[in-house]
Amino acid sequence: MSWGFLRDLLSEVNKYSTEIGRIWIAIVFIFRLLVYIVAAENVWKYEHNEFECNTKQPGCENVCFDHFFPVSQTRLWALQLIIVSTPSLLVVFYVAFRETREKRHNQKLYKSPREIDGELLCTYLVSLILKTGFEIVFLVLFYKLYNGFKVPHLVKCDRSPCPNAVDCYISKPTEKMIFLYFLVATSGLCFVLSLSELSYLIFRYSIKCYVKKYIEKQQSSKSDCHKLTVEQQVQDGFTTPHPCFLMYKINLEKKAAH
Repeated sequence: MSWGFLRDLLSEVNKYSTEIGRIWIAIVFIFRLLVYIVAAENVWKYEHNEFECNTKQPGCENVCFDHFFPVSQTRLWALQLIIVSTPSLLVVFYVAFRETREKRHNQKLYKSPREIDGELLCTYLVSLILKTGFEIVFLVLFYKLYNGFKVPHLVKCDRSPCPNAVDCYISKPTEKMIFLYFLVATSGLCFVLSLSELSYLIFRYSIKCYVKKYIEKQQSSKSDCHKLTVEQQVQDGFTTPHPCFLMYKINLEKKAAH
């Protein structure tokens, strides 16, 4: 299987990811993709041929192997890598849409097509939610399909057409279990990073909105004070001087004193 498209996708996403997002990309590329290509594929390469049962009954080994390994663990691992990385395409496509739109109109429509704000922020948040959800789904799927994350040395099978309960032996169980633990650990770490990035972006955007509203409120208050005049104070019939008028009067007295 060629993994060049996934490498190119991760490289493209890296251009406009946050710092947490870049760590996520590094872990996916180095500790998941490269480990899978270099080592994991070879460990499970002949898993079917090396699965043996102590019976000569035709079809028994095939039925037992299918029962204990309904989906190849390496193929499920590969599918997880692809599915978890796919939501990043949403961000890549939206950025490409922004850039194409600016070229079509021949003018600058955004502060920066790659700046995470507005619609791009929503797209980025959706991709993070999907990635987080997919990580959980695949971890649960691994656990349910293989009855946990352990690889036993020996399994007993009594499926038809086996004549009775036969013993079946899995090749390289310790090595496979180590890789499964590594898979779970890296997947869990990516889940935590995606969740952290999601929380960080929501918190940052909330603070940004709060600061913006606070500044607008302060500017609006100052503007109202500048517009208030003595004539307006009298015409409005205020019996108690407005605070802005008092500030205006104090400033005039200070200027007169100097």
